[in-house]
Amino acid sequence: MRTLDPHSLRGLAHPLRMRLLSALRHDGPATASGLAALLGESSGATSYHLRQLAAHGFVEDAPEHGKGRERWWKAATHGTRFSDSLRTDPDPAVRGAADLFIHEVATMHTQEVATWLGTQHEWPDEWRLRSDLSDFTLRLTPAQARELNERVHALIDSYREKAPAPGTEGVAQVRLHHHVLPRVLE
Repeated sequence: MRTLDPHSLRGLAHPLRMRLLSALRHDGPATASGLAALLGESSGATSYHLRQLAAHGFVEDAPEHGKGRERWWKAATHGTRFSDSLRTDPDPAVRGAADLFIHEVATMHTQEVATWLGTQHEWPDEWRLRSDLSDFTLRLTPAQARELNERVHALIDSYREKAPAPGTEGVAQVRLHHHVLPRVLE
């Protein structure tokens, strides 16, 4: 897990870079050309942004996948942790990058939900009936919200340890979105 600091945040806080890193984490190693086709971008743009991600330690070469002169890339870590201190950093450029990062995460979550809704009919009932789009409203203090987040994260992490072995039948990659957003009480 990679915890963002002001320098690495500025290297990642770009919509295409975030999409590239997400694709490599979710779909595995790929070339700049393959990622360009997947994301609807030019290979020149994906190549440039992959090099920028590499310079900040988010991606690295995957030579075990290369054939000849093809350059393959893979994610250097399986996740990114956002430090709350980035939102309160004294440097306005860091706060701006933090805002951009959070907005892009929300956009990617929205796109993932929309893709699921548009393709769920392609999945067997076994999976369709196990999907969930729930929302809850609770009254919490900031300390309780922090505790809730920590407990949810710990529960999710416990399932990483229970991951089925490669090749297990019926396994799918599952995406979880967790949002805790305060709203004005009326």
